[in-house]
Amino acid sequence: MSSDNERSAEPDTGAPEQLALIRETMRKAQVPRAKPRTWRGAALAKELPVARVLVNKGVLHLDQYFDYAVPEELDADAQPGVRVRVRFGAGGRNVRGGRREGGGLIDGFLIERRAESDYQGALAALAYVVSPEPVLGPELLALSRAVADRYAGSLADVLQLAVPPRNGRAESKPSPDPLPPPAPPESGSWERYGQGPAFLRALAEGGAPRAVWTALPGPRWPEEMARAVAATLASGRGALVVVPDGRVAARVDTALTGLLGEGRHTLLTADSGPEKRYRQWLAVRRGSVRAVVGTRAAMFAPVADLGLVVIWDDGDSSHSDDNAPFPHVREVLELRAAHGRCGFLLGGTSCTVEAAQLVETGWALPLSADREQLRSAAPLVRTVGDGELARDGAARSARLPSLAWQTVRDGLRTGPVLVQVPRRGYAPRLACERCRTPARCRHCAGPLEAPDQQDLDCAWCGRAETSWHCESCGSFRLRAQIVGARRTAEELGRAFPAVPVRTSGRDHILDAVPDAPALVVSTPGAEPVAEGGYAAALLLDGWAMLGRPDLRAGEEALRRWTSAASLVRGQGEGGTVVIVAEPTLRAVQALVRWDPAGYARRELAERAELGFPPVSRMASVIGPAEALAAFLDAAELPPEAQILGPVPVPAAEPGRPRRPWDAPPGETWERALVRVEPGRGAALAAALKTAQAARMARGGGDPVRIRIDPPDIG
Repeated sequence: MSSDNERSAEPDTGAPEQLALIRETMRKAQVPRAKPRTWRGAALAKELPVARVLVNKGVLHLDQYFDYAVPEELDADAQPGVRVRVRFGAGGRNVRGGRREGGGLIDGFLIERRAESDYQGALAALAYVVSPEPVLGPELLALSRAVADRYAGSLADVLQLAVPPRNGRAESKPSPDPLPPPAPPESGSWERYGQGPAFLRALAEGGAPRAVWTALPGPRWPEEMARAVAATLASGRGALVVVPDGRVAARVDTALTGLLGEGRHTLLTADSGPEKRYRQWLAVRRGSVRAVVGTRAAMFAPVADLGLVVIWDDGDSSHSDDNAPFPHVREVLELRAAHGRCGFLLGGTSCTVEAAQLVETGWALPLSADREQLRSAAPLVRTVGDGELARDGAARSARLPSLAWQTVRDGLRTGPVLVQVPRRGYAPRLACERCRTPARCRHCAGPLEAPDQQDLDCAWCGRAETSWHCESCGSFRLRAQIVGARRTAEELGRAFPAVPVRTSGRDHILDAVPDAPALVVSTPGAEPVAEGGYAAALLLDGWAMLGRPDLRAGEEALRRWTSAASLVRGQGEGGTVVIVAEPTLRAVQALVRWDPAGYARRELAERAELGFPPVSRMASVIGPAEALAAFLDAAELPPEAQILGPVPVPAAEPGRPRRPWDAPPGETWERALVRVEPGRGAALAAALKTAQAARMARGGGDPVRIRIDPPDIG
């Protein structure tokens, strides 16, 4: 016996009684720990003893609710919306004492409490309630179900995107009290837009206007967005803003703080970290904060009494989620606006075809400035074509035509100059050698390619093309549109040795640069903001973006150009943009006129004539050849569905992250596109989801991946 035990046995200490009390307390404390395995013999809740649970299984054939018994000890905490743990997969034969037992523990959400179950057999009991914090409300559940049906996915997968992981420390802290609504803001720079003040008044009065906003170039759009949010808050409602990346979110955050002060909005981005992000999300869920600014995941933010949803630059690829079921922010916010009857604002310096369709169908109204306001805000845009490049000695020596050289020299006298250089790796697309019209298939209008440098094949339906000729000019000769290079960025330093050169790209992105003479070389999408605006900008190698083998190549190029040109000072302040691309091309002319909405409307009309998205609805189905063929044979597609392909898909490059639509290294997969008429998208999604669920229930074999409305179809 140790000396400690000897001392504890002294009669005047009373220690044996204390030890006995501690042991008895521990025995009592350990009893509930064993119960959650089965809760065998535990009494059930007296009222609503059945819990309907969504288990965290993202497979389609289990996309349903399961009933569980609620033990009396969990009655108070087991409320709709909380996280729970349940036993799943026990089977109907493993029943003891009227309760189903066995199976593995799995996470889930408690959807509702019921008096009776539709299931006739024995129910398993809830294992335990992870947290009494309700995180899944009826509005978020309904939205998630609508998104799952829209994209042929499972509800569990959508909730993985909608509800952030739990953090106990953040959950234990109370959220601040909500602030009273602010006063309605002044119109400010919204006066530059014809219907701008009326849009703000409608929000402040509790209305639900829907608008596609073509923002004027310049630095004022964050403040204008903040005023729209402030007008919504003034009506006692909430607002949600979703932007492409953290840099843009920081600009909107600064504008909101300057207009409303601290405490009225929160920032939801991945840079916040798990604990801080979950604490901010809880503040929104609890109603402490009524305005949210964030990146893609914020599209599901549970804002109370939502009055306005805003998306900025909806053409940015960051708005399309790469996790199943691959929802797009624009579509999710459209669902929220329609189901919640709240305002909708789609803004950007450019205009996507989808945005033009919203205006064309009357779902939203255009919100733009007149030409006089545009001329004062936009820079002067000048073009340099291939002919001038071929004749220009300066272009041959440093890949800078004389016009661009002179523009850079003049701009460096008053401030920084932006140089946009396309990324490497854009695959060339074939076009007419004479008029540069893209070469397309006669059967499905897909892009033609020559993988072996000899035979022409369609990238969509795979059919060979043996007698191509240009429908615009009749030429029979093709050319491969040039591929972008980084050599121009390397040579700029030699061309202007006395000027500092700063770079911004994937490896290192600058947020801002000072208002001092410098050359800022950036890849598209990584352009830093210059204090006071850039004095000039060069948009080099325009063919590199226009030559992408993608239906959206022209639209995407124009979006990239307007985004960079919007950072340049207005024409009245001497701002000049030089674009190196064929001046006669439609996208280049749209930039010169600064008419992205007109370009989008014309693209929409052509896609409607050819049956292209977004006028038609399309799904991409990818998998091994045999599995893909079997899946398409088994799917009960709508009668009017048209199957394009299949065609081979590229495998993931060694050493690079594998995208969901890439084939595994060393394997050959194929892709088929399924196209239906307008208004039949829901039927297509339902048919594909049913076929995939049946395939998974049978034990499927090789994987087949479905993506509704893929952003890149070639």
